[in-house]
Amino acid sequence: MLSVVICTYNREKYIGGLLESIVANTLPKSEYEVLVVDNNCTDGTHEVCMAFAAAHPDVSFRYVYEQQQGLSAARNKGIAEAKGDILVYIDDDALIDEGYLHVYSDFFASTPDAYAAGGPIEPLYETSEPEWMSPYVKALLTAYMNYGDKVRLYPRGRYPGGGNAAYRAEVFKKIGLFNTALGRNGESLMGSEEKDIFDKMRRCGMSVYYLPEAVLHHIIPQKKLEEDYFRRLTLQIGRSERQRTLSLSLGDYLVRLASEAVKWAGTIVLATGYTCLLQPSKGGKLLRFRANVTKGLLGG
Repeated sequence: MLSVVICTYNREKYIGGLLESIVANTLPKSEYEVLVVDNNCTDGTHEVCMAFAAAHPDVSFRYVYEQQQGLSAARNKGIAEAKGDILVYIDDDALIDEGYLHVYSDFFASTPDAYAAGGPIEPLYETSEPEWMSPYVKALLTAYMNYGDKVRLYPRGRYPGGGNAAYRAEVFKKIGLFNTALGRNGESLMGSEEKDIFDKMRRCGMSVYYLPEAVLHHIIPQKKLEEDYFRRLTLQIGRSERQRTLSLSLGDYLVRLASEAVKWAGTIVLATGYTCLLQPSKGGKLLRFRANVTKGLLGG
C-alpha cells in the first residue's frame, strides 16, 4: 500500500486542489492512504482538509499534527504515522496527474532493487515566466526537474526533488530519519535535508530511480519570482550546504568549497554566453545566484 504524505504549513490556498488531484488518480482508493501532517498551521488548512474528508468518505484519510516546527520534523512524523510500505511525499502546493500514483505503485512492485524514486517537476506559474529565467535558475526557484522520457537511475550527484519523491519505508529503518537541523522551518528557506538522505542512501548502495511518468506540477506564485525571495533562498542554499557538510567532517566542507570554485567557472561561462546572445538579464541572475550561494557557504 502507498502512504501519500503531505507535510503542510499554511497552504489553505493550494492543499484542497492537491487533495482533489490525488483522489482523481486511477489507482484504486483501497491501495493508498492520504496522510496530512500539520506543522503548526495558523490559517484555514485544517478546515479545508476536513471538508475534503467529509466529501470523500471512501478515502483513507488522516490528519495529524507535528508540533516541532520544520519540514524535516513533519516528514519524520509522516514516517512514524504511515501505514504503507511505500511513502510518497508530495508538496502541499502542487498538483499531480491522474496516473501518478499508479506509476509509483507499479514501479515499486516490479522493481525490487529500487529503494526510492522520483519524477519530473514542472512549474505551474500563477503569472508568467519572467524573461530572466534560465534553465539553471528555474531548477532553483521552481524545483524544475526533467531527465528525459526513460526510466533510469538518477545521474550521479542528482536526486529526486523532496516534493516528488517516494521511498520504501525500510529505507528510514536502515539509514535513519530526516535531519531536523536541515530543511524549511516556518518562513526559513533552509534546505539540503533531501540531499542528506540521498547521500546516505547511496553510501549504503541503495538504488534511486527517475520515473518520467510520475509528473508533479509545482504551483509558483508571483512572490517566488521576486528579488527578496531569490536573495533569501540562494543565501540559505549556501548556509544549508555549509551546515550539512560541516556536520559530516571538515574534509567534506573543504571538498564542497572546491566544487564551488568549479561552479563559479561554469557560471561565468554561462553568464558570458547569455550576454553574447543579448540576454544579459539571464546572465546577471546566474551571477547573483552563485554569489549568494558562496556567501552563505562561507558563513555570510
